[in-house]
Amino acid sequence: MAARKLQIALYWGAACGGCDVAVLDTNEFILDVAAAADIRFWPIAVDGKYHDLEAMADSELDLALFNGAIRNSENEHVAKLLRQKSKLLVAFGSCAHMGGIPGLANLVTKDEILATAYLSNASIEPGNQTIPQARTAVDGMPLEIPSFYRRVYRLCDVVDVDYFVPGCPPAPDQVKAVLLAVVKGELPPLGSVVGASERALCDDCQRTKSEKMVRHFHRPFEILQDPSRCLLEQGILCMGSATRSGCGVRCPNSNQGCRGCYGPLPGVADHGASFLSALASIVDSKDPKEIDQILAGLPDFISFAYRFGLPASTLQRSYR
Repeated sequence: MAARKLQIALYWGAACGGCDVAVLDTNEFILDVAAAADIRFWPIAVDGKYHDLEAMADSELDLALFNGAIRNSENEHVAKLLRQKSKLLVAFGSCAHMGGIPGLANLVTKDEILATAYLSNASIEPGNQTIPQARTAVDGMPLEIPSFYRRVYRLCDVVDVDYFVPGCPPAPDQVKAVLLAVVKGELPPLGSVVGASERALCDDCQRTKSEKMVRHFHRPFEILQDPSRCLLEQGILCMGSATRSGCGVRCPNSNQGCRGCYGPLPGVADHGASFLSALASIVDSKDPKEIDQILAGLPDFISFAYRFGLPASTLQRSYR
């Protein structure tokens, strides 16, 4: 008698689609997945409908990978459905894990976003004052679209999550590790961050490191880099000291500073604040005016340090 195949689902919320591409980037391994599992729901690749998901029995799915943040009522509805229908629900990628780049929208209000998109947009008809509504009538028939929430949430803000897989997107080896762990029944404790190390990315980076004392900050394109030397020591922002390793040091190896997409180290409550503390310790001056001049060379710090984790920050965690 043939072994029972795993029943799995994949879904994206507020996201770019890169996490779905990461699954496909496993190349021939996707054939092994197909041999071991039935993909029951994956809107980007499989012709399944919401009513198919709603008709499933509770816990009928063995595994659901949910990528993307929660931006609207549709995202939340499907998140709750997948939680109900799945034995294991995984926050897959930075957006589901920490809020991701969509979470930067929390720096402004819902009204400001709608005004920019629908009232002040150069591509719309002059004088337009129409903002989409969740419910309206078109030719006498009701039309309903998802409600746009006032802020972006992490997946764990709306449902219980069993595991977290960081990355923007997760590396293909992480995808393999998660799926193989489920197939083999070799799962870590619930709540674990899977496919990433508990070390800092700096520990895996091969660039030479010495005392970090910085008097000028630069964008990567503004200077001719030393490809063998620590980027932060050259004044290029790199979050490697505050970020989990596991990605293969992809950004520093490409002469770009770590952006922090793998999230904070274990026990760190606020990723951005952790990096701010590290950064403050390397400014090579004790003169307030000179310090201001050095810091003036930084890019928008909030958008950098919280690029992937603003909804997970201490300041926003209790705001709903």
